[in-house]
Amino acid sequence: MDTTSTPPSDQPSAETPTTCFRHPRRETYLRCSRCDRYICPDCMREAPVGFRCPVCVKEDNRTVREARTVFGGRTVSVPLVTYALIALTVLAYLVELAVPGVVELFYNVGAVLVDADGAHYVDDGNPYSGYEQAGVLHGEWYRLVTSAFLHQLPGDGIFGIAHIALNMYWIWVLGRILEERLGHARFTAVYLLSAVGGSVLGVLVDPGQAALGASGAVFGLAACYVVLTRKLHHHPLDGRHLMVMFVLWLVLSASFTSWEGHLGGLLAGGVTALGLAFAPRDRRGLVHALVIGGVTVLLVGLVVLKSLQFAGTV
Repeated sequence: MDTTSTPPSDQPSAETPTTCFRHPRRETYLRCSRCDRYICPDCMREAPVGFRCPVCVKEDNRTVREARTVFGGRTVSVPLVTYALIALTVLAYLVELAVPGVVELFYNVGAVLVDADGAHYVDDGNPYSGYEQAGVLHGEWYRLVTSAFLHQLPGDGIFGIAHIALNMYWIWVLGRILEERLGHARFTAVYLLSAVGGSVLGVLVDPGQAALGASGAVFGLAACYVVLTRKLHHHPLDGRHLMVMFVLWLVLSASFTSWEGHLGGLLAGGVTALGLAFAPRDRRGLVHALVIGGVTVLLVGLVVLKSLQFAGTV
């Protein structure tokens, strides 16, 4: 009696050619250690035990938690936002050098009258024939942001080119540290809210004052740095001395710089940083969104209220 049995049809013998499930024309005897499908050398991926197919590797990756920073942002290997902010500001400066008149179109001012020749005059809120009303309180809200990317031209004011040089230095120093701890999105939010916070306080206190520069954003980054490093008990830079230096400069330069911009940026950046640093871990994403959204709504609300007051409707 012949007792020889044939292998089951779904289990090919060693002599039976098998093919890769992704490449039917390639013979192989290798199998995925997870799903047991045949895979060719091009499809096999190293695993702790044996090899796996691309499908199983993709499914495994879905279950792996994405690495996060200590404050909940995505991990940062290169501070791209910091580099981008510096590049955009330098590019804006080159545009200023080429077309100096662009400054008056985008610097921060609450309300101003502009005549046919482009000269600016004090605006008391009333329209005058031959003059155009301009400024944040007349709907040009973009000035709150664009002014942070403009700086004094060489020979202008007290600082000239040192204005942009000092601001870029501090963005470079503080930005790389903060972006690594916060992630791209949260760092961008802190920077922009600080810049807008400085512009908003300038409009609230003195609507006719023209201001420009990234100083408000830099002061916000300094406040954010102090808050985050105190939370972590880790200080690449001495946070106490840093804040003392910035506050002293705010006071000493008040007579020839926009102290409103400095203080507004400091407050906006500090408040936002407090919300980011001390949010409960289990609801961190929600709290961060609420903090960023809340500061944004507050700044917008203040500008709206000031606009209504200036127009005499409230």
